[in-house]
Amino acid sequence: MVMSVLSIPAAACIPWLLKKHYAKRIPSIVHSFGLFNDTAMIGVITYGIPANNNLNTIAGVPGLELNRLCIEEDAPKNSASILVGRSLQKIPAPCCVISYADCGQGHIGYIYQATNFVYTGKGSGDVEFLKDGKKHHRKALFNIYGTGSRNVLVKEHGYEAVEVEGKHRYCFFCGDKRQKKQMLAKLKWPILSYPKGETKRYDSGKNVPSQRILF
Repeated sequence: MVMSVLSIPAAACIPWLLKKHYAKRIPSIVHSFGLFNDTAMIGVITYGIPANNNLNTIAGVPGLELNRLCIEEDAPKNSASILVGRSLQKIPAPCCVISYADCGQGHIGYIYQATNFVYTGKGSGDVEFLKDGKKHHRKALFNIYGTGSRNVLVKEHGYEAVEVEGKHRYCFFCGDKRQKKQMLAKLKWPILSYPKGETKRYDSGKNVPSQRILF
């Protein structure tokens, strides 16, 4: 079995992100890659502009966020680490890639630990908005109403604001040894021991077209 990681158009990721990823949203996509098992695509990964504008520069270099990772449920056990590791090698250097493991979804971030990210603790907590039994992210509501104001969303649009726990934050330095050393020296967060605990893998169970290598 031969697995390869190739750059793919952002549009090729959309069915995966809308049907299989728990967030059900299309994030900013600057770089996108597919994992191919022989010729069929069995996973996608995307990198984009960080949701937090303060992270456009991290450790003195451009910042990117690994914002989506989606693998077929029956993919080989090491598929996720292959996709993450090989796609990072294709990111233009120097660059600092940040990614988060969502505690609320039962994620610890073991895939980032396996691919040599550094752990920098939990980010600040956030707010989710509930309505009719569904969760909504502030950014998605901003796209609908033109505001992310908690007061406006609650008082004028009938949402319930719920505090959520901060996510585990991981960083990866893309560059040569000298560049990585410089980034490490400028990183504003302390490097901590990896967290441990039970984790779960998410898959919506929905099928997406089996894309062949055409790019």
